[in-house]
Amino acid sequence: MFGLLDILFALLLLCISTGVSLLITVPFYGTLVRFRANYTPKGLALDGEGGVQPHVGPVVTGYFQMAFRVKRIEGFAGLYKGIMPIAISSILITLFTGLWIGASMVNSRGRYSVPAGGSFQLLVYTLVVAIISIPMTVIIHRTITTPHKLPTWNPVSSLLVLLTPYERSRPWVLFLTPGLVVSQGLHILYVLLVLNTFRRLLLPSSFLDDASWSDENGKPLWPADFTVLRFSLYFLITSLSTIVLCPLEVIGTRLSLQRNHAPEGGFTAVSQDERAMGIEEEIEFAGSEEDVIGLRSEEDPYTGFVDCAKRIVAEEGIRVLLRGWWITLLGGVFSTIG
Repeated sequence: MFGLLDILFALLLLCISTGVSLLITVPFYGTLVRFRANYTPKGLALDGEGGVQPHVGPVVTGYFQMAFRVKRIEGFAGLYKGIMPIAISSILITLFTGLWIGASMVNSRGRYSVPAGGSFQLLVYTLVVAIISIPMTVIIHRTITTPHKLPTWNPVSSLLVLLTPYERSRPWVLFLTPGLVVSQGLHILYVLLVLNTFRRLLLPSSFLDDASWSDENGKPLWPADFTVLRFSLYFLITSLSTIVLCPLEVIGTRLSLQRNHAPEGGFTAVSQDERAMGIEEEIEFAGSEEDVIGLRSEEDPYTGFVDCAKRIVAEEGIRVLLRGWWITLLGGVFSTIG
């Protein structure tokens, strides 16, 4: 049994390690979200009534070009947009992993991992992580892409800006955002059913605990089933999976930014609208002269997962679906190594 001091010490270590990790990763992740979210149609766009509308917005064609644009317009603070909701999401998922699967949240090699568990444990884990990650992904992505400088320690004011009155009164509609659950679900299922299966078949030792990598004297061992051929084959499968995972991530980013409004003649919240408008007027913009990115008009939203994919290809080109592919590839490479 763990004592109170042990629990507090573990939580302190978790907060410190999460904080250090976020200080390094948030600028890269925030840049990636904005790069994938930036709407760059090839020509004139059509509005909801079929009229022609010229596109007005920045044309950013590279990841690092986007990073420099964020720094120029919003400064270093802009690079760390979203750090609070990302921290909350990371801590919640990590705590649940340790409590539910019953393993150490940080192993002796110093990296975070999801330990292997039974089929029922992994099923429940996947469902809970999905329930946590979908609304948090919406909040994180909108926090990163909003032109406003949101207050760090006032989540109520931030949510008034990020969510519509309809979403605030009915939070479950975030799960009904057209196509969002599909994109997130396909991503999770591909990782669990495809990559996880190949890893168990080709690199089964990677699912064992740290003790299996050393003898009784602590001397490092190289598992017998960990061969160069097996490692290379899994590395190849992981690399090719970028073709599947990257478009899912781009589509998921676009759909997460699509706000849900009340159906016509249905829900009304004039008082909430007035309150939100008042908050927006009080909160200053992060950039004084221009917005970092341009977003697709809410007047002609994506109607679902397939519609989003088709419109991205038709309006912006198929290359947009591969924005940041090399970051997805690096994530796969690190998962192969670790």
